Amino acid sequence: MNSDIKICLYLKKNGVKMNKENIKDDVSKYLMNTYKRYPLCFTHGDGVYLYDLSGKKYLDCISGIGVNALGYGNRQITERMKTWGNKPLHTSNLFCIESQVELARILIEESFPGKVFFANSGAEANEAAIKLARKYSLQKYGSENRYEIITMKNSFHGRTFATMSATGQDKIKAGYSPLLPGFRHVDFNDGEGLLSAIDKNTCAVMVEPVQGEGGVVVANNDYLKELRQICNEWGILLIYDEVQTGIGRTGKMFAYSHFDIEPDIIALAKGLGGGLPLGAIVAKDDVAAAFSPGDHASTFGGNPLSCALGVEVLNQLRGGILENCKTMGVYFKEKLNGLMSKHKGIKQVRGLGLMLGVEFQDEATEIVNKCLNDGLLVNCTKGNVIRFLPPLIIKEEEIEEAMIIFENHIFS
Repeated sequence: MNSDIKICLYLKKNGVKMNKENIKDDVSKYLMNTYKRYPLCFTHGDGVYLYDLSGKKYLDCISGIGVNALGYGNRQITERMKTWGNKPLHTSNLFCIESQVELARILIEESFPGKVFFANSGAEANEAAIKLARKYSLQKYGSENRYEIITMKNSFHGRTFATMSATGQDKIKAGYSPLLPGFRHVDFNDGEGLLSAIDKNTCAVMVEPVQGEGGVVVANNDYLKELRQICNEWGILLIYDEVQTGIGRTGKMFAYSHFDIEPDIIALAKGLGGGLPLGAIVAKDDVAAAFSPGDHASTFGGNPLSCALGVEVLNQLRGGILENCKTMGVYFKEKLNGLMSKHKGIKQVRGLGLMLGVEFQDEATEIVNKCLNDGLLVNCTKGNVIRFLPPLIIKEEEIEEAMIIFENHIFS
């Protein structure tokens, strides 16, 4: 019997509240009101499916907002955790951590010559990228005024003060003024707009190859080429926020590989830790050299077990899951395009790999609720874009199942 089911049965036997109504009451009683939580509690998963307290089965097409890249019950991940045994869960970065070194080596092999810094999340990874860009610019040019970073409208980089200030969405910033200075926002996919915003105080450009929270909007290939050229001409850094697009999500290890345009810094998280908290930045050697001991740190960053699972994730991606993601991404997109041809309410289907968005003419949040009631997990961004981020192991028959449920509710 699955260990999660055993725990669930134990809790029920001992009188712990397990029904949907009580969960909802306890959430509002004990937790801050920072999420619009559904009154659901999942006990276990298998492949691309999750199961709630009542045993109801859900086809997961959001995968923990892109975290559970290998789905649920992955045998190798489970074995890694079981065999961890008495190995320390934490020693701190005052000492060498074997799994950190192993994971960093693979990340460098898959990207470009450079160095890795480990954090706990995507926001922390982007914080590290921002700090590194400013430190590098100061050291290279000797100007304390050269600290501004240009980011894109509709971007999302996190919810710390720096990453929130970098984010190009007003709703994320509402109520938190004054924001951190040093960020300018320009239109996405507009090279001329970017160029007009650069001046002597600019140190970097930060961009998502695909804007996830911004509605699953893909960068134009010519645009990213232009960004690289502009950054080279001005001597400023190009940072790719690949927190959501990295680690195989788009069918390649990193989304920038689709465009064949290298950044100077990549920020990563989401699927990297196999479900455990883990973020990272990869920076080219000359950029990484700007950091010295004490310049930046993270107590829990690069946790030994998280990094060990990260090694397993990347090895499995290399072992064939990337190809599955690429193939299934094409298949999934074809199915969604088929729905668009039949439904005048669908404005556009877009995305790369298994990072897909369906933009509707009107509000689409109710579609999420209807799909949820029918056993399909999706989410909505920008109010009218249904986002699909399924585990990268999804198969054709599971995509077909998702499409039946989705189609039922966009025509209802």
